[in-house]
Amino acid sequence: MEMMERIPGGLESGVDALGRRLLAAARERKSHFWARERWEEALLRQLMESERFRVQALRFVDVLPALRDDEELVRHLQEYFGDAELPLPGVARWGIEHSGGKVAAHLVAAAVRTAMQGLAGRFIGGADVPEALRTVEELRRDGMAFTLDLLGEATVSEAEAADYQWRYLRLLDEFSPRVARWSPNPLLDQVNGRPSPRLNLSVKVSALYSQLSPVDPAGSAAAAMERLRPILRSAREKGAFICLDMEQYDTKGIVLRVFREILMEPEFRDWPDAGIALQAYLRDTETDLRGLVAWARARGAPVTVRLVRGAYWDYETVIARQNGWPVPVWTEKWETDRAYERCLRLLLENHPHLEAAIATHNVRSLSLAMALAEERGLTPDQYELQMLFGMADPLKEAVAALGRRMRVYVPFGELIPGMAYLVRRLLENTASQSFLRMGFAEDLPAETLLAEPAPSPIGSAVVTPAPAPTAFHNEPVRRFTDPEERERFADALQQVRGEFGRDYPLVLHGREQTTGEWIVSTNPARPSEVVGRVASASEADAEAAVRSATAAFPMWRDLSPSDRAGFLFRAATRLRERRDRFAAWEVFEAGKNWREADADVTEAIDFLEYYGREALRLARPLPLHAPGELNDYFYQPRGVGVIIPPWNFPLAIMTGMLSAAIVAGNTAILKPASQTAVIAAKLIEVLREIGLPDGVVNFVPGPGAAIGEYLVRHPHIHFIGFTGSRAVGCRINVLAAEVGDGQEHLKRVVAELGGKNALIVDSDADVDDAVVATVQSAFGYGGQKCSAASRVIVVGSGYEAFVRRLVEAARSLTIGFPEDPGVFLGPVIEQKAYDNIRKAIAAGKEVATLALETDVSHLGDGYFVGPTIFTDVPPDSALAQEEIFGPVLAVLRARDFDEALHLANGTRYALTGGVYSRSPEHLERARREFRVGNLYLNRKITGALVGRQPFGGFKLSGVGSKAGGPDYLLQFLEPRTVTENTLRRGFAPDTHGE
Repeated sequence: MEMMERIPGGLESGVDALGRRLLAAARERKSHFWARERWEEALLRQLMESERFRVQALRFVDVLPALRDDEELVRHLQEYFGDAELPLPGVARWGIEHSGGKVAAHLVAAAVRTAMQGLAGRFIGGADVPEALRTVEELRRDGMAFTLDLLGEATVSEAEAADYQWRYLRLLDEFSPRVARWSPNPLLDQVNGRPSPRLNLSVKVSALYSQLSPVDPAGSAAAAMERLRPILRSAREKGAFICLDMEQYDTKGIVLRVFREILMEPEFRDWPDAGIALQAYLRDTETDLRGLVAWARARGAPVTVRLVRGAYWDYETVIARQNGWPVPVWTEKWETDRAYERCLRLLLENHPHLEAAIATHNVRSLSLAMALAEERGLTPDQYELQMLFGMADPLKEAVAALGRRMRVYVPFGELIPGMAYLVRRLLENTASQSFLRMGFAEDLPAETLLAEPAPSPIGSAVVTPAPAPTAFHNEPVRRFTDPEERERFADALQQVRGEFGRDYPLVLHGREQTTGEWIVSTNPARPSEVVGRVASASEADAEAAVRSATAAFPMWRDLSPSDRAGFLFRAATRLRERRDRFAAWEVFEAGKNWREADADVTEAIDFLEYYGREALRLARPLPLHAPGELNDYFYQPRGVGVIIPPWNFPLAIMTGMLSAAIVAGNTAILKPASQTAVIAAKLIEVLREIGLPDGVVNFVPGPGAAIGEYLVRHPHIHFIGFTGSRAVGCRINVLAAEVGDGQEHLKRVVAELGGKNALIVDSDADVDDAVVATVQSAFGYGGQKCSAASRVIVVGSGYEAFVRRLVEAARSLTIGFPEDPGVFLGPVIEQKAYDNIRKAIAAGKEVATLALETDVSHLGDGYFVGPTIFTDVPPDSALAQEEIFGPVLAVLRARDFDEALHLANGTRYALTGGVYSRSPEHLERARREFRVGNLYLNRKITGALVGRQPFGGFKLSGVGSKAGGPDYLLQFLEPRTVTENTLRRGFAPDTHGE
């Protein structure tokens, strides 16, 4: 970490003196600083004093706009707060205490809504243009400028992105003539010797293109710029200023790219009235700022940088740690403060190429900015200070009184989209290290608040210790925000394409063997393109594989568990080294997009690492001793097994099933899916490279009806691991139940057979999140996941609105060749799958309403099927009951949550399910009553992680235990107990404590 040079003593003294002056001015009006109402002040204080109350209160504020029914609102109040005394207006408190009837519920709901609207009005400058205009006119009278931020920027479809653009164009049309009539104010109307636009707007790039993705920064930027250009043209024509807001870290690179590229276009290159926000809490912001300096010098016209600390700290830290990524933000407040001061210096040093908009409520930062500006000879019209509407009003007034330009960030819009903003503001006001809280609620002394940023002597945060080297942790998927990650992936695609058309043999007892018959693997996006040819085994080859595995079994069984696990760990290392190449094979052979392919490889690595550790855990005997006897409980491998993996997770599931079987001490015959046999052959190459003994794994691709059935029936096969269709899985169970000639054991079947998975969207759900999760769950990898959502059940009166947004979101998905980084949806796997899906769609049209069918004819002869959505689906129809395994979604309507649970449970499957709800009671009911193997609450229902969401279902979704969980290896083991009598002629050794 770069250390900041200390501020010279004279400058530091000036900062301290100015800071004390600002702080004193603000504290004079402390009684009006926090709240306009007594209950509001009590609420804010309770938010600060109780973390549990803070969490529940913010969640209630978040859900409030969705509670249109009065009794529902009261029910949520009781669910969130129970008997706790709430700091609400008197009528609301009375109604809660007498909430037994509709009259009381109506009084409570009306009072709560009024109170929350008042609270929201403190931070949001109006619900519409007239209200926002009144707000900014009042600011102008108080000697302050403004920037407007239009709430409702969450766009899940291209229709919504177009609407966001239209609203900004309308805003420019409506506001421009109004502000032009204002009386002059030299401080606000001049900047660096030129006119300063009175109309200043903040725009979010993510709202201009619904498919924005760090995987495809070029395509994302190009699409966003198409919608941004008309806004910039209108702003330039009308004399307005446009600032691009910075949002989550994932989109930072795209926002910077849009800003730099569009402002280098001839029509905008000499235009100075544009800016961008940079977040000091990001570790790489200083580097980004230096890059902007060089760019601005080359451009030749100034731009503004709004320097903020950042508003998504909790989100960024949680998401990074959840995914095993480096945390992109500074994790200590003093680090962020120090980074802010470094960036502030850099920004002011590079005037006039960059013009500074210093956004902060921190009195030290304000004082330092003014002191540094004065030291560098900048006049008050050459930089500006910014604060948020509704926050730190006395500070704003104190700054304005000093003759400095103060600009207020004013969000406006409807209450529902505004709630997310309100929650962020409440978080910021009540967080333990918030400057406003420390300075004005806790009355910390000025010397503390104005001290240079430095670590606390006792530490200011709890640091989570790093996991021990032997602990399992998930392999992080690519975030793709790093250009090097994207370049390596693109290079791997080119390298793999250069290997197309090769032949891959069988491997029997370590020896390669060709048969004269070939499985020809093709690219499902371009069926004429041959990915490779894999030798096809005969029954004689299958018999040879059984003999090989049987011969290798005693040696492998008797090898120590640690040695067997070591092979898995070495295989994991090889996959890490080649993860992009393996992912590239999946792009071409399985039709997966970049993210899906990368995630499949990381899951394969996870299985190797996890099952290796599980084998070591299970290898330890369980002592069950008693006086006079020793009892040991331990496991032994079953014998020879056949592994029959699917094509949809061509590396992960295959690696998981195979590695579990062999690390338990069994030997195996791998009969891969014919559609992705080349990927299987590549895994066999890895196993041979790491020196896996001959015969432990035998590679016999071939037709399932012939080779698969032969192996399943074979009397020397002890277990079958299968993932695939219900029909084949049930057939395997029947065949495995038969005891053949010479067979001395009962076969074990470990099978996962798919599902008809439902996602419930409750009446109080966060619709923005629910729509996105439904699209990802239903159409990710073309719905070709056993966990995919093929049904969505919408509760209550929000059905039509949800369907409308869902259809537009699905219509907006990018469909095409999966090697293109901007593609979300590629082809289905083969002609047979394509035909079956088309038949299901045709049959669905007979019983339900077709809400969306996508034309993909322009994509040529690939097996493309676009997102398809049916509404008003009868619950007992095949569309709602049978697995389709394609991008086809059935939408069902439920009167209430009871009916939704009944519909969700109403199929023969029980694999995955999900609920989007903000009702604690409904979420708890779902835990108990939504009976599926994997239930997901308020997130998508695909993407289970090894060791975190062990995966598998029941009913007709499968038999056996959960993959990636602590019970899975037991399916490949047999338990034994050995008892020894240690009592000899009245003497027994002491076994106490063993």
